[in-house]
Amino acid sequence: LVPIIQVSLLTAYWERRISFLWRNKMANKKVEHFRKYFHRTRRSSIQEIVREPTAGGVIFRRNQKNEVEILLIQDSKDRWTIPKGHIEEGETAQETAKREIGEEAGLHDVEIIGWLGKINFRYRRIDKLVLMTTQVFLVKALGNTDAIQKEDWMNGLKWFSFYDALDEIEYDDIGKLIILAMKRIRQENL
Repeated sequence: LVPIIQVSLLTAYWERRISFLWRNKMANKKVEHFRKYFHRTRRSSIQEIVREPTAGGVIFRRNQKNEVEILLIQDSKDRWTIPKGHIEEGETAQETAKREIGEEAGLHDVEIIGWLGKINFRYRRIDKLVLMTTQVFLVKALGNTDAIQKEDWMNGLKWFSFYDALDEIEYDDIGKLIILAMKRIRQENL
């Protein structure tokens, strides 16, 4: 009876010991995994805060089946978004939206229906914190809406159905404004 108890006690001891070593080994692996996030070279501190006002538009048209289509651009990082750009000095947000749509999409015959909303976001540019505010307008494309032309820096420019535009849009805030645009198009029968 005594040898059996000793064997079972020894077995329990080694099971606890192996379990302890295994947990520590796994803990060390976890620590090593996260260490790379904390022991990297430190970025320079933010030296300046820059405010960048921008404007753009949710551009729509009706196709031959009278369905609403939304125009999206694909930036150089393959993200689908709306045409938008910086407000130049002496320019209103509406004027900027119209100018940027002309520059980025080649659409010059457009009608600004109204203001949809404002998007605020921030990002870091080397040692600057950039606070960007984008005024977004609902814009109806007129004339030959198939004559769109992308700028060289873009990867794409395309008309999407409403639902496909929501699937493709990269930014949730812009997606919400597209939904708001569609609601307004339906309510006002545009």
